[in-house]
Amino acid sequence: MDTECVRLFVMAAEMLNISAAGRQLGLAPAVASARLAKLEKQVGADLLHRSTRKVALSLEGAEFLPFAREILAQEDAARAALGHGRPEITGTLRFASSSTFAQRYVAPLLPEFLDRFPGVKLDLKLSDTPMNLIEGGFDLALRNYAIEDSSLRARKLADDKRILCASPEYLARHGTPRVPADLADHQLLVFAGGVPRRLISAGGGPAGTFPPPGAESRVICDDGASTRIASRAGVGISMNSVWSVNRELREGSLVRVLPDYEIEDRSAIWLVYPKSNVLTAKVRVFIDFLLEKIGDPPIWER
Repeated sequence: MDTECVRLFVMAAEMLNISAAGRQLGLAPAVASARLAKLEKQVGADLLHRSTRKVALSLEGAEFLPFAREILAQEDAARAALGHGRPEITGTLRFASSSTFAQRYVAPLLPEFLDRFPGVKLDLKLSDTPMNLIEGGFDLALRNYAIEDSSLRARKLADDKRILCASPEYLARHGTPRVPADLADHQLLVFAGGVPRRLISAGGGPAGTFPPPGAESRVICDDGASTRIASRAGVGISMNSVWSVNRELREGSLVRVLPDYEIEDRSAIWLVYPKSNVLTAKVRVFIDFLLEKIGDPPIWER
């Protein structure tokens, strides 16, 4: 299989434009079309649907795309091992992350990263709803929950301590809980799909959970930033990662609830990539950059 044809296919799939992909590789439109036709004949499937107005991935093309990216990654790694790697790090890096985390900590760093590595392009998929890393064809993802998938590798970026908090105005109206059982009498704002978390007192006080058994959650939300904003506006008591609310805690628009209790949770923020993938230069430098700028100690503790 001609890897240059594979490279053309990957670029055409990302740009949804065969002629533009060909120009990136110095090919005339007719030559680019011929090379893609050659690849489709080799794999025995139409990889792209073409019309006079647009290009779209076929079902077979979408299935082949992650394997095509892996072929190119393996070739680049082999060339680098033999001393033939490109001096400039290039390529499109597909990165998935929690939108809440990315808004606060990743997006502001992008200008510096792009200045350091002008040959790298970033394709960002940002959502607090988890995405399948392999099926989505991502090179790297940031996750703030335990990694149980044996097909993935992970680098720890930082611990993910979580706390209960509410606005001073809400607590002034509804009172301040003293023990976990008091939470049952409050308006609770919980994350969609979350499970109750155990609350433990370092001083030996009564344990409990958030939310408590049988408690009715007044608001359920699937977006971390909106949870933080609603809490600050006085909706109720919520559980948030310290990295998400540290600014509000410092300025006093949110205060910690049940500060003598710890949430029994070993969550951490991980940089995750498929185990089968070669750790390409573009992925390696982005991991190193995020570790430098965000982790150890985490930026929200500096």
